[in-house]
Amino acid sequence: MKEISVQELKEMMDSHEDFQLIDVREDFEYEMSNLGGKLIPLGGILIEADQVAKDKPVVVMCRSGRRSAAAIMQLEQQFGFTNLANLQGGILAWAEDIDPSIEVY
Repeated sequence: MKEISVQELKEMMDSHEDFQLIDVREDFEYEMSNLGGKLIPLGGILIEADQVAKDKPVVVMCRSGRRSAAAIMQLEQQFGFTNLANLQGGILAWAEDIDPSIEVY
């Protein structure tokens, strides 16, 4: 499974690269803090797979990287996605390394 660091994600954002960010946390987690990605909670990722881009890089994130890894495995196995990357450490790593003002739990 491809993984990217929060530093790499920040560089992608700063340089306005064409990619999609998918957040697989729950609604209440997303409302507390998010990086502006599209919210598709893990439980609905297979049902909403058509919302995930196939024609550009996709970064999948969660709180720590576990749920996003599970989402990527499901999407790769069920639908053959090849353009997905897991955000190492999730929003916890983002808060620690990039933006300490972001609310985490």
